[in-house]
Amino acid sequence: MLVKSEKVELVKKYGKNEKDTGSIEVQVAILTEEIKGLTDHLKANDKDSIARRGLLVKVGKRKSLLAYLERTDRDSYIKLLAALGLRK
Repeated sequence: MLVKSEKVELVKKYGKNEKDTGSIEVQVAILTEEIKGLTDHLKANDKDSIARRGLLVKVGKRKSLLAYLERTDRDSYIKLLAALGLRK
């Protein structure tokens, strides 16, 4: 779970302005941070099936957003993958 201040920092870093919470880049960045948090949680609590399902939902959402971004704006897609450290 991200704290509000962390989300604000992600919006400032990846958004076009500080109110740009709906752009694909910001949504993917927020999902990536939430995925990292859930991954750490599941390393400590491997039997938490509810958290595992939540992780899979978030990974699927991020995957579909990245596929859309790749189709529509290839340059932005490549920059975002490099900035977030994702491999594809």
